[in-house]
Formats: sequence, structure tokens, C-alpha cells
Amino acid sequence: MTLKQEKKIWKSGYRYVAGVDEVGRGALAGPVCAAAVLILNKKLSGELKNIKDSKQLTAGKREKFYGALSGRPDIVWSVALVSEKIIDKIGIDRATWLAMEKAVLKLEKKPNFLLIDGNRFSSHKLKPKIYNLIVRGDEKVFSIAAASVIAKVTRDRLMTKLSEKYAKYGFWKHKGYGTKEHFKAIRKYGILEVHRNSFLKSQKLWYNKAY
Repeated sequence: MTLKQEKKIWKSGYRYVAGVDEVGRGALAGPVCAAAVLILNKKLSGELKNIKDSKQLTAGKREKFYGALSGRPDIVWSVALVSEKIIDKIGIDRATWLAMEKAVLKLEKKPNFLLIDGNRFSSHKLKPKIYNLIVRGDEKVFSIAAASVIAKVTRDRLMTKLSEKYAKYGFWKHKGYGTKEHFKAIRKYGILEVHRNSFLKSQKLWYNKAY
């Protein structure tokens, strides 16, 4: 992957360009997580040239790239979570945008242009900032792919940690998504405080014993 999109924006006069992505949007449990990644160096080197959308990487590869991104002074990143309770309260779209907004605002170096994965975004606090929405941006733009890796590793670690408290639910394996194993655990052991009640209400199969 190259910095083609970032370089285009740099040439337009915007020095600090951040890529933004989220993970966990479709899960039945746990928070939605967003990350923002800002590149200070106009050249990529080493293993990071091979970074991909987090969904296309193994867990081991994601951890490797996470470590590489964390160990570079020319890459600034931040991550933010929005809880399942907030998701139930304001809906997944607004919760996702809120997580993205929080991640951008947490960056130590403030961006003046954003490259955001997806086709919709809304934020009052970031309204003055200029941004581009890029569908499947995590497959096309380095900083967005990097953000997807940071967000994915962060959320996966959190969900694995929840397995220590809720061992019977298998969070370490499915990370809160609606797998057959997860639905079975919900039917057998009940709904947890980390579940998204609004999602479960819309999932007609979760209580269906024939599932």
C-alpha cells in the first residue's frame, strides 16, 4: 500500500492528514472502537509497506503491524471507544461517528484534513475540518488501513479480556459478533451488561432454539 491519497492532500496544502476507521459496528456485545492515524513522514519504509485492511490480516499479522505502528515517532495515532450503553441510547451510526470524533480529538498532533472510511459521517465538533469519505478506504488508503489495524487490535484485546469475566460466552473467539456459538450462550446463560440490547431486539434468531 502507498501514500497516494495522503500525498494528493499534502500537495493541496494540508500538512497534517489523518486516516480514520472503526471496528465493532456489527457486534452484538462490547463497544464500537475507532482509531485515527496521522503520518508525519512522506515516505513509507519497512514492513508497513505491506499493511492491509485489518479484515484481510491474521490476528498475528495485525499484532505485528500494531507493534510497528506504535514504535514509530513519525506516526501519531489515537483510539477511542463508545460503550454498548451509549450505542443503545443513540444508535450505532451516531455512536460510530462519536468514536471517530473522539479518536481525532485525542490525537496529539491536530490534523487539518481527514480521510474517513465509509460513505457517511457527521460531527459537530469536527465540522470546521475538511474531510473526504472513501468507501472501502481501508483497502485503498494507508492511514485508514493503519487505523483499522489499531482499532481492531484494541477492540479484540478488550473482548478477549472480557472472556476472563464471562468465560462461558466465548468472547475471546467471536469478539462479540453474532456467531452460532454466541447465540447459544445467550440462550443458555442470558443477556450480559456488555450486550447491546437494541441489537438483540432486532435479531429474531437469538432466542430461536432451532438456530
